[in-house]
Amino acid sequence: MHTRAVEIGDAEALMAIYNPEVLETTVTFDVNPRDLAEQQDWITAHQGPHPALVAIGEGVVGPQGARNEPLGGYASVSTYRDRAGYTTTVESSVYVAREARGRGIGRLLMTDLLEACQSAGFHAVIARIVDHNEGSVKLHESLGFEILGTEREVGRKHGRWLDVVVLERLLD
Repeated sequence: MHTRAVEIGDAEALMAIYNPEVLETTVTFDVNPRDLAEQQDWITAHQGPHPALVAIGEGVVGPQGARNEPLGGYASVSTYRDRAGYTTTVESSVYVAREARGRGIGRLLMTDLLEACQSAGFHAVIARIVDHNEGSVKLHESLGFEILGTEREVGRKHGRWLDVVVLERLLD
């Protein structure tokens, strides 16, 4: 298994991973699934200083990506805040295809993403995780993220108020 940068041709595979989480879970606060144009715009936005990576390679299962290879998941960073003083801080996201979970793909994606962030000169990576997603919180803690606190009832989805655990990792 390894990672590579996301490509426009990966759009449908990313939608196949992300949209079920939008529709069926609270791990993302999006409520509308992405269409192809929106997903392509998202990919374009992550081909500059804020990278997105996909997991591929032997043993990876998941929807077919740009090179007719299964994508096991993806991870990305986005702008943390718009003000100039925050430019060295990013917010991370990671999604693993349901059929690929439990194979180390989330760890691989986040490890490589953190290396890419360090190489790009970012200093702090923030993860905001819905509080009942214990697997994601544990993954981040195992990669050196520290819990900063919990934002209480900041989201609402599927008729429920949702808390968010905020974690941070400082890069060397």
